[in-house]
Amino acid sequence: MWHELTSDQQLLRDTTARFLADRVPLDRQRKNKDSATGFEPDYWTSGAELGWIMPLVSEENGGLSVSGRGIVDLSLIAYEFGRHSAPGPLADCNVVASALSDSGDEGHAAALEEIMTGSAIAACCLGAAPWQEPGESTISIARDGDDLVIQGSIKPVESAAQAGYFLVTGRSEGGVTQALVPASTAGITVKNLKAIDVSRKFGAVSFDNVRVPASVLVGQFGGAADAVAMQVRRAAVILSAESVGAMESAFAMTVDWAFDRYTFGRALASYQALKHRFADLKSWLEASHAVCDSAADALADGLPRAAETVCAAKSYIGEQGVELAQDCVQIHGGIGVTYEHDLHFFLRRVTLNRLLYGTPGDHRRWLAQMQIEKELAA
Repeated sequence: MWHELTSDQQLLRDTTARFLADRVPLDRQRKNKDSATGFEPDYWTSGAELGWIMPLVSEENGGLSVSGRGIVDLSLIAYEFGRHSAPGPLADCNVVASALSDSGDEGHAAALEEIMTGSAIAACCLGAAPWQEPGESTISIARDGDDLVIQGSIKPVESAAQAGYFLVTGRSEGGVTQALVPASTAGITVKNLKAIDVSRKFGAVSFDNVRVPASVLVGQFGGAADAVAMQVRRAAVILSAESVGAMESAFAMTVDWAFDRYTFGRALASYQALKHRFADLKSWLEASHAVCDSAADALADGLPRAAETVCAAKSYIGEQGVELAQDCVQIHGGIGVTYEHDLHFFLRRVTLNRLLYGTPGDHRRWLAQMQIEKELAA
């Protein structure tokens, strides 16, 4: 990320980078790929102690942003996650924590504290996305007396099998509704999925007439559409920053390879065709840095262009990040497609991030919907 950092932000980023390099180097991640969580038990709680789940939570609820611009601080952490291809549900836990903080519901205070301290993992079940029409929702939430009844399924959900809480977003008669549901609730089933990204775990979550008290509501019944839109934008910035970090590592690794690898007595990097290709990759990388930073700044400052900029960032980085990583693999040649080489970690990261919280096509669709609404309101 190319933000001009304060000393506190620089410390946060450097501390995160050192912690990730020490605790989850890629060699260790290879050994943990078949574990239930993908990381050691105290890894997530130690990261929470560094402030990973605090930037979007208000100070009244125990949160902390070192600059007062929480999403920018969080994007710095996410960038290091991408550079190290680090495991852990950074986006989901922060989205859930921010949702609980924004709702102001004291009934969720205990759950929020658990999530912030890393003692519980929270996962998002986005069954009603902002770009979807009502009939496209995969989860419904209905009232039945003093209870809520949740029906439907969603995938992929990060850390679904390890989650203590699910933030469920579904379609209701009056609009979009959110509920914080303990993972142990009867009627919830989780099926582990084989993920593209070997450093993270995902599952498919099903809700079979799950009955919960109305106290689990986050916000108003049928009135969560605006809150969900903000949550998706925050997640999009986090994932975009992660992808930019992964792109940075893949590009640097490939440039080093091209200078070290010789053919016919010349370094690969000296060939004109590869110079042109590297110029393209560098332009995509710099543009991704710029649009991600712009999205984080606009969201942090509440600018009118924030919604459009976030969609543009998620869409652009989703497309160019995968293109860059695939080109890096091709430039490496045969060794680039082996599991023993580190490059695939970054290709997997950008490929999966492209799909989470909306594909580039979904965000272009959402952007078009916003433009139509503006024209109709004019």
